[in-house]
Amino acid sequence: MRSRRKKLSNNKARTLIAQINPRSPISEQYRTIRTNLQFASVDQDLNSMMVTSAGPSEGKSLTTSNMAVTFAQQEKKVLLIDADMRKPTLHYTFRLDNSIGLSSVLIGDYSLDQVVRRSDLDNLDLIPSGPIPPNPSELLGSKAMKNFLEIAKNYYDLVIFDTAPVLAVTDGQILSSLCDGVLLVTRSKQTEIDAGKKAVELLNQVQANVLGAVLNDVEAKNSNYYYYYGS
Repeated sequence: MRSRRKKLSNNKARTLIAQINPRSPISEQYRTIRTNLQFASVDQDLNSMMVTSAGPSEGKSLTTSNMAVTFAQQEKKVLLIDADMRKPTLHYTFRLDNSIGLSSVLIGDYSLDQVVRRSDLDNLDLIPSGPIPPNPSELLGSKAMKNFLEIAKNYYDLVIFDTAPVLAVTDGQILSSLCDGVLLVTRSKQTEIDAGKKAVELLNQVQANVLGAVLNDVEAKNSNYYYYYGS
């Protein structure tokens, strides 16, 4: 049991580097992403945004969690929501109970304040996905989802959604039409150029406001250190 707990602790340390080691070069890259997003939305309010990727295993959830931490460190009141109701990960990252969450609110069983979880970081609240439903796309496109987001925006400066990959399912396209902006995450040597272009095309088809893209897992050459996130 001790071995398992140590492993979980180490995984959290790697995942939430922006919180565990805010002075690290990697954390600085997350702050750069935050700054670039703020510049990209300078002419409009950015109260809600979603983060997605073209395909799986591209660092989407890792980026979302660390980015939420950096916004909270800027003293913005942030709500991070796991809207990937097919393969949720937020409850693993923050070690939460996932028995209730977003899906529970959307089917009317619970209210927002009943599913919000406090993180151990000031200004950052969390909502896990909740039980995996048989119809994620329908729930995300429902009137209940619109009402939920409007209520959340009354309590938080920024609502961030972690969503399923765009090329895999329609969830991201559906949710992007409700959010003020979209960030696309890609991975060096994994995301194919055509896949990235197709993801942007799908988002543009629903008139999503694509704020930019993150290319992660890039090795920084000619430097005394390596960092893995750039914008």
